[in-house]
Amino acid sequence: MTDRQPTVNATTAPLTNVLRFGELVDTCVQRPRHLPGLGVFYGHSGLGKTWSAVHAAHRTRARYVECGESWTRARFLSALAVEVGVEGRGRAADVVDRIIMACESQDRPVIIDEADHVVRRGYLETVREIADRAGVPIVLVGEEALPQMIAARSERTHNRVLMWVAAEPVTPEDVATVARLYYPDLEIAADLVERITAASAHRIRRAVVNLHRVATEALAQGWDTVDLARWGDRALYTGQVPALRAGERIPAAPRLAAVPGGRR
Repeated sequence: MTDRQPTVNATTAPLTNVLRFGELVDTCVQRPRHLPGLGVFYGHSGLGKTWSAVHAAHRTRARYVECGESWTRARFLSALAVEVGVEGRGRAADVVDRIIMACESQDRPVIIDEADHVVRRGYLETVREIADRAGVPIVLVGEEALPQMIAARSERTHNRVLMWVAAEPVTPEDVATVARLYYPDLEIAADLVERITAASAHRIRRAVVNLHRVATEALAQGWDTVDLARWGDRALYTGQVPALRAGERIPAAPRLAAVPGGRR
């Protein structure tokens, strides 16, 4: 039994959302060239969107950028320029031109993860420009409200989306697949897998935490197999926030000090 976390790569067993994301990328890549090439993969946190995106990037040799919450357009363009192998310094228009020329010549998909930040920070139109002029497939990955955010912020981008795909809740089959991948020497019975899936609210990130918890306990107990009866009433991670202890209150936000001479 091992609790070593493997690197997600092209040999990772396909989970439901890995397959759905792969179908989205393939549809955008194989589309007739007169169709738009934007795809959107969206869903709640913890459903394995990034896992799916990284897997697809390995399989298709896609360019992959994970945006930061604090990124400006210049920081985004710099990161994408590095990913496609061009100079990222200089005027934004010049960097965009270099990125477009590189994308045209390489003809590889581009995956932009945490694309909510692209919309919030106001450079969605820059992504649309690159997609339009380079003609390469671009897949935006983000949270559940990403489609509505795109529609509200940029009608032109919204009209260029070829396919919207929602990430699905994790299934017991997905959890069993991850268990075999991460802990090949431990047999986790189907009834315990179902309990883990339910306790994790069908979110793969929480399920991975629970699998690690089960594997750690199995190592300590010397188990090669574990089912629901053997696991007993041991706790599983649910993500539920602990209740306030007796006599405690949520602290109030600190009041900002008045700025001398400032507006009232």
